[in-house]
Amino acid sequence: MATGAIDEASNMKVILKHHVSGSPQETDMHLTAGTIKLKASGGSNAVVVKNLFLSCDPYMIFKMMKLERHYSDSYTPGSPITGYGVAKVLDSAHPDFQKDDLVWGLTGWEEYSLITETNHLFKIQHTDVPLSFYAGILGMPGMTAYIGFYELCSPQKGEYVFVSAACGAVGQLVGQFAKLQGCYVVGSAGSNEKVDLLKNKFGFDEAFNYKEEPDFTATLKRFFPEGIDIYFDNVGGKMLDAVLLNLRVRARIAVCGMISQYNLEQPEGVHNLTSIVMKQARMQGYLVFEYYHLYPKYLEMILPKIREEKVVYVEDIADGLENAPAALVGLFSGRNIGKQVVAVNCL
Repeated sequence: MATGAIDEASNMKVILKHHVSGSPQETDMHLTAGTIKLKASGGSNAVVVKNLFLSCDPYMIFKMMKLERHYSDSYTPGSPITGYGVAKVLDSAHPDFQKDDLVWGLTGWEEYSLITETNHLFKIQHTDVPLSFYAGILGMPGMTAYIGFYELCSPQKGEYVFVSAACGAVGQLVGQFAKLQGCYVVGSAGSNEKVDLLKNKFGFDEAFNYKEEPDFTATLKRFFPEGIDIYFDNVGGKMLDAVLLNLRVRARIAVCGMISQYNLEQPEGVHNLTSIVMKQARMQGYLVFEYYHLYPKYLEMILPKIREEKVVYVEDIADGLENAPAALVGLFSGRNIGKQVVAVNCL
């Protein structure tokens, strides 16, 4: 609780105990109490925020490991983990942010955060949609779907699109974008419940449970007898290999993630890359934060579609910071249904 005299608050935090190898466990993290000053230092451009929603994202597994040559630094054991979130500004030394502004961007897994690196902090201008959406469809995952599908794959009406991990934070959007574009869309997911969502909630033409398919190459040939024009890859591994054998000429592959490889001590290789040459295909990986300058363009496209219910978004919201470790760990076993979010505090 904040005290007017010393301007401090108690602050519960999710701490990483140690760097992990293999699958993260809840026991790799723990909840601890601390205090935080609720004033931002003058001249620092820092802001102090009250965190409202925290986003669980696959890339966070890399930050839990001790890796060299990665695009972002590893978490420091003994310190709060960080990630994307939605927050309310309590105090600001930054000219672009004022007290009571709502923002989304990188923050700490704690009740309150002092944010000193504000270059990827976005002010929330539209509050007629759920605030939690700024941890998903209106935040980093939404931008990831938009950039990978539209900017990298340049879809055309009538093309054949395959999306893996299609029920997740990004995949559910890619499939809906593809349908709006007039494409034929198939998705894969890890349970029959998710398959049902893909077909009956998100409007995919077809979907399958990859755990029930012993031969991915034959499965894709069944759903795409004429081949695949666009593959939005979230899993890598054997699924990517099967896609490479089912490409159409000048196919495009957006490599968003490879979650099937993240828990392996020795990642699998890709064995059918010759198809890239034979089919004159293009495969490209990307990091979404290099495209944040297009965020206003994305909002202009997506907000009307949300308001008109032309695009829907399913969230899996865990209530309370104490449930954050379980929510994050569950992401890597596919336990979540939709976008995994942690609700810290409500307005």
